[in-house]
Amino acid sequence: MAAPRTDVEPLLTGTDLTCSFGATPALRGAGIGLDAGELVAVVGASGSGKSTLLHCLAGVVRPDSGQVRFRGRELTAMSDEERSALRRGEFGFVFQFGQLVPELTVLENVALPLRLNGVPRRRADTRAREWAERLGVAGQLRNRPSEISGGQSQRAAVARALVADPSVVFADEPTGALDSTGGAQVMELLTGAAREAGTAVLLVTHQQQVAAHADREITMHDGRTAEPVA
Repeated sequence: MAAPRTDVEPLLTGTDLTCSFGATPALRGAGIGLDAGELVAVVGASGSGKSTLLHCLAGVVRPDSGQVRFRGRELTAMSDEERSALRRGEFGFVFQFGQLVPELTVLENVALPLRLNGVPRRRADTRAREWAERLGVAGQLRNRPSEISGGQSQRAAVARALVADPSVVFADEPTGALDSTGGAQVMELLTGAAREAGTAVLLVTHQQQVAAHADREITMHDGRTAEPVA
């Protein structure tokens, strides 16, 4: 992998982030930087703060202190409406159980980010079909989530995350509900499609075989981040 450039600001950064839920601290000064097109894995044991870090970086959770910047803009200073618009337009999400909308077909689920951004149905459906084909779920487009397998559901979730050409995909334990074979297939599809599209990926996992797909690895322990010494 080529050495990262040092003359430009990273696409996404989190600096000195703290976050507590009641009396329980989840982040204790965590920090991270993500360059455009880079795949970074955040690894650590359950309860180490990985998901909270992801949610802060994605603008879902507002940290108690510290700063999150995306393309030079400070997320922590944005209104809820501004952060929601950013998540719809610039960010994609893949979660452990896919979290497809059960009442919608696979086609409607994949097209959902585009429809929420006001893209006409015909154009959104055409784009959704293209991504479903790339992710291997074109044959399930008329089915609802309850009618497809866990692996197919995750593939559809990856298609949904990428359909709107986001700058960053946040993947929170995207293979945690799959067996090793299905998980490896989903990771290959996610990383391959993201690299082809030039999309950065922030991947949260406790599985080393999943983290191996990333360009760089960051370890979390007790709400703090650290990169391995080269």
